[in-house]
Formats: sequence, structure tokens, C-alpha cells
Amino acid sequence: MDHSGTSRSVWMETAERPDYAPLDHNGETDVIVVGAGIAGLTTAYLLGRGGRSTIVLDAGPVASGESERTTAHLANAMDDRFTELERLHGLHGMQFAAESHGAAIDQIAAIVRDEQIECGFERLDGYLFAPPGGLRDALEDELAAAHRAGLTEAALVRRAPLRGFNTGPALRFPDQAQFHPLRYLAGLARAIVRDGGMIHAHSQVVEIEGGHRARVRTAAGYALFGKAVVIATNSPINDRVVLHTKQMPYRTYVIGARVPRGEVPRALYWDTADPYHYVRLADDGNGGEILVIGGEDHRTGQDDDPAARYSRLERWARERFPIEDVTYRWSGQVMEPVDGLGFIGRNPGGQDNVYVATGDSGQGMTHGTLAGIILTDLIAGRPNRWAELYDPARKSGARDPIEFVRDGANIARQYARWLTAGDVEDAAQIPAGCGAILRRGGGKIAAYRDEAGELHECSAVCPHLGGIVSWNDAEKSWDCPVHGSRFDALGKVVNGPAKSDLAPVRVPAKR
Repeated sequence: MDHSGTSRSVWMETAERPDYAPLDHNGETDVIVVGAGIAGLTTAYLLGRGGRSTIVLDAGPVASGESERTTAHLANAMDDRFTELERLHGLHGMQFAAESHGAAIDQIAAIVRDEQIECGFERLDGYLFAPPGGLRDALEDELAAAHRAGLTEAALVRRAPLRGFNTGPALRFPDQAQFHPLRYLAGLARAIVRDGGMIHAHSQVVEIEGGHRARVRTAAGYALFGKAVVIATNSPINDRVVLHTKQMPYRTYVIGARVPRGEVPRALYWDTADPYHYVRLADDGNGGEILVIGGEDHRTGQDDDPAARYSRLERWARERFPIEDVTYRWSGQVMEPVDGLGFIGRNPGGQDNVYVATGDSGQGMTHGTLAGIILTDLIAGRPNRWAELYDPARKSGARDPIEFVRDGANIARQYARWLTAGDVEDAAQIPAGCGAILRRGGGKIAAYRDEAGELHECSAVCPHLGGIVSWNDAEKSWDCPVHGSRFDALGKVVNGPAKSDLAPVRVPAKR
């Protein structure tokens, strides 16, 4: 099986996805949940368990967004490092971060047990190690911070337990976990429906209103009314500016490689490189094992050679693991908050009954589960000890003030692309299966030539806040480098914050 020319995760190959009919009527419920990924489904499940009625809407099938592109590490060993979280959020904030993500793993374990979901959930160790030339002192500092965070069983070991690759000193974090995300989410969806909830796929939401009687309208014109709305769409589609200034979108790359069964000990592995690498094992459904390796992150829409990133990732992996062949390649989108922690709670600056979950910072499975826990408590009127830490309205300090200034300059450069030339001078230069930006008069066109040679054109202007999209050859998509909206090759929106497609334009007649 060769997936070198496509983007398809191992999860898509090894699970059946339940499908649900589009919304075809108006209706009313207690809580409307927009987004059928892990945050939305966990919220709907927990609300249903508590006796509240829910309707879940998604523009695609269940778990067809970033939840199917995760590598599904379940960790309370925080991606943004405890030393950094303590600097930004203080001792108690760091402790709550570790505690809350640990509670999210426990919540997943409880749901797997209670609902008897066959998803390969297993507890295992995680190992953090430095790249060649990395400093042991940094690991020792992180270990001390992890102990202050409450992870007192974390320990410095001589090396991670890999046979052919000496990592050097590593931090061992016990009681981490992994699972098959699509099988887990399919089980959640079945439980939601069993408890009386409703799920409607292929139902794109285009309008959201809070207030005493909240309203959500789909592209097909149907409306739902409820007491509360939860926006769980990875990047919020209800907010045009506020939260998008507090986080940045990144693409992260993954390969799935066959390895001899039993040759790589089952654990989670991470290094401290920049960008860092993350590794785990997955079953291939036929008794074999797939090593899932991720890394090579970059700002969305700001790299024109994803093939080179896959090549570097494969080279890094082959130098360290007994890889037989690479069978999967895919990428995902990560929302990086400016202060290392996600945003879960009431939408800032809006009505009290509109809630959001975003800013997963590379820990989408635990963050999405945590969102379900916190939002369920807020909607039910119960106190939650972590709500203040993740409050979307909090004042967020930048990790690095210099980097914050650079991010602002980066955004300004993206808007300057309105004035630059196109990628090519003429559409005739675009080969089949590829896209490129054309300048035509005072505007810019996103032009795609399909495999049959037919040219398709639409506006290159993102309908969210007017950024100029870029062609992503690995995903065959148009990606906005400003706030991360993404569109398929024909301009149909596939990722927010944009809610509408790229505007169509008329292809000039051939002379």
C-alpha cells in the first residue's frame, strides 16, 4: 500500500466511521454543539449523561476534522514544558494544568470502561529526551518542575528503552496512555444517540446567535434553538478577531511506518528539538505494528515544500528505528495559544450562553476531553476548579515578547501579499493536480488544474479576514496564512475560522 501521493492517516484505514444524516428540519434542544470531534462529542456525551438534551452538528462526517489527524498521545506531561508553564501561569497554574490533563486521561479510561469501547486504550510510560547535543541540565530543570506540578513519580533515567537508538538521559513519565481515536469517537457517538442526543453530519453551520434563546443556522437554511451553544470546531467559527489574536495555526506532519512487531517497546516518545518529534506505536489491524512519527511543524500556509518536511521526518525516523517501509503520510492543524494553555469556557465579549473550546497546543485528545468536563460544569452551573485557568477571557502573556512582536510582523507580511506577483504568470503553467496563485488585474486568483486538465478558479481572498491563501500541495488545499482557514482544491471551506467558501470567479474563455 503506497500512500506517498495522498494524505490519509492510519486511523482512517483501520476503523469504520458511523455516518449520520444531515439536519433537515428546524428544532429545539437544551444545548447545540457545533463540531463532532473529541471536544464536541465529549461535551455532548457528558451533558447527556447529566440529563440534558443535545444536538451535535458537523460540516462533515463525525470526527472528520483534526480529530482524525491526531497521533492520539494521551499525556499530562505537557507539550509546552512545565518550566515554561510555571513561568507563565505560576506554581498553581502549572499544577492545575498537570492535574486537569491527568483527569482527562482518567475520564477517557472511565468512558472506555463504562461504554465498553474497543479502541485499544492502554496505559504506558512516556519518555522525554534531548536531541544530540542537548543539555542534561534542561531535563533536570524540567524534572524538578514536573515534581512541583505534582507528577512526583516522574524520574530521570539513563535512556529511553529503545534497542537501536540511544537517546541518552530521558525523563520517564508513568501513567500516560494511547488509544485508537476514531474507534473511541465512534463509541462516544453511539452513546450520545443512545442517551437521546442527536447527531447531524454534513450540516455546515453558517450563523450563530447567543442570547436567551440561542440560535444556530445551517447552510441549508435550517435553524436550531437552544439554551446554550458550544463551538467545538478546533478554531472558533463564531469569533472574527478576539481569540484569533491569542493563538496561531500550525501544520504538523506525520508518517506511519511499518516496523517488526515487538522491536519497538510500546511507550510514548518525545524529544526537545525545535520543532520537536513525537512517536508512538499503533496496530495495523492485521497483527502488525505501525510506528507513528510526527514533527516538522510550521505556520499554516507558510511553507511551499511539504514533501521536504516528510523527507526530513522519514530520514530522522530511519536513523533511529527499524523501519521497513513508510505506508502513511498526513498532516494536521494545531492551534498554538500565546501562553501555552488552551481556551475553554464562555466566549469572550459575547453572550454568556455561547461557549468555546480551542487552542489545543498539540494535546488535542486530552484538551478536547477536558473541554467536555469544564463546559459541562459551566452549563450545569457547577464550579470547576480549572475553569479560571482555561478561561478564554483571561489576559494571556506571550511566552516570548520578541516572538510576539515577530508574530505581529508575520501577519502584516501576509496582508502585504495583496501587492505581490502571483506564483505563476499564466494558468497554462499549472500542471495537472496542482494549484497556484495568479494575479489578474488588481486581484488574486486561486487556480487549480484537476487531474483531467480542467482549470478551476476562485478568489484567493480568505472570507474570514481577507488573507491571501496559499497552495498546500501535500493536502491539495488552499490554506490561509493569517488565521489558518483552509479550503479544498475547489475552494470549499474545510477548516475555520472561515464559515464560507472562497468566492467563485469565471474562468476566462480559451482563445
